[in-house]
Amino acid sequence: MRFGEATVTVVDPRSYMTYQPFLPETAAGNISPRHVVVPLRRVVPKAEVLTGRVTTIDQDRKVATIAPLVGEAYELPFDYLVIALGAVSRTFPIPGLAEQGIGMKGVEEAIGLRNHVLEQLDKAESTTDEEIRRKALTFVFIGGGFAGAETIGEVEDMARDAARYYKNVSREDMRFVLVDAADKILPEVGPKLGQYGKEHLESRGVEIYLSTSMDSCVDGHVVLKNGLEVDSNTIVWTAGVKPNPALARFGLPLGPRGHVDCEPTLQVKGTDYIWAAGDNAQVPDLVGRKAGNENAWCPPNAQHALRQAKVLGDNVVSGMRGFPQKEYEHANKGAVAGLGLHKGVAMIVMGKMKIKLKGRLAWYMHRGYHGMAMPTFNRKIRVFADWTLGMFLKREVVSLGAMENPREEFYEAAKPAPVAAKTEEKAKAS
Repeated sequence: MRFGEATVTVVDPRSYMTYQPFLPETAAGNISPRHVVVPLRRVVPKAEVLTGRVTTIDQDRKVATIAPLVGEAYELPFDYLVIALGAVSRTFPIPGLAEQGIGMKGVEEAIGLRNHVLEQLDKAESTTDEEIRRKALTFVFIGGGFAGAETIGEVEDMARDAARYYKNVSREDMRFVLVDAADKILPEVGPKLGQYGKEHLESRGVEIYLSTSMDSCVDGHVVLKNGLEVDSNTIVWTAGVKPNPALARFGLPLGPRGHVDCEPTLQVKGTDYIWAAGDNAQVPDLVGRKAGNENAWCPPNAQHALRQAKVLGDNVVSGMRGFPQKEYEHANKGAVAGLGLHKGVAMIVMGKMKIKLKGRLAWYMHRGYHGMAMPTFNRKIRVFADWTLGMFLKREVVSLGAMENPREEFYEAAKPAPVAAKTEEKAKAS
């Protein structure tokens, strides 16, 4: 696009983009939280970045209503529109989940989970009450896909390392539980590698319960459908994602699961000025359909989202200039998953051949692939620097839980001092 040909406006409630595949490593302290986010104003310096939410879209008038962080909502006209809201955690009306659950969709949640887990070790170290200790040292993860398996693998690894610095807490005192409604974990890497991942986690002391789900978790009392009941202060919810529910307010054609229904060109069906990509888009998988699967759709993962973004950008410019648009077509390159330091599984697709790796080599593939896929050269260098330092320096195991309420200590110090009883009596007498 030539300079001055168009004005680009980005509207997002956050002023940064998060590379979500690195959230498990962020929760484990292997990568600095600031290094897995990309500041929008730095990446797109020539664009206008508005921090807020799009609440409605009037397609007839071509106007979007913006709700900023502060102040009144206002209308923003547009000629062309790109929908890239991503996905949110898919939850169910389970009693106690909203109050007790911890998600893993944002860097804030990854930081919170890390601080929370280390705080539980601090609690267990500082009390002699066995019930409190048991509840603090029990960690329940719901969901055995990439997010769940990788997060429990990384967090277990971190907790094992941290336990070396506690006199009264050991890995044997901890209980890690992974629950999934399916009959296997890590379905993205295939049944054999998924089974290896399950056996590997079990060898590290992780209890895995498949073909079951959670009925309730009120006050941390977890009840599973298979009858198991445990008390836990840590309930991590990674049971899938769903398209951002805000899409339902935009008047766009949606698929059966709430995704924006798109043509292979990423153009929203029935429009000639709206495009969508990523986790909120239902895009035909042309490679799968050519292979005979008429109902093949691109899965919601980083591999497709990053490639769709490039095609979408070219197609928007082509649409502006009246040129033909390119269809998005990408053959699956496989899948990689890290299960903690030096542990992982990987399935690499090379043409018709599938290479299956496990252990340290798969872990190298996991880090290599995602390290190169990380947006911007700046962030690539910072992530690889974190990993390099981690080879020579011990993992940090300090909890910064006070960051979630940074003003609490100052608030307590600034409160008026309580008036002593004797002083009150003298005041009344006088």
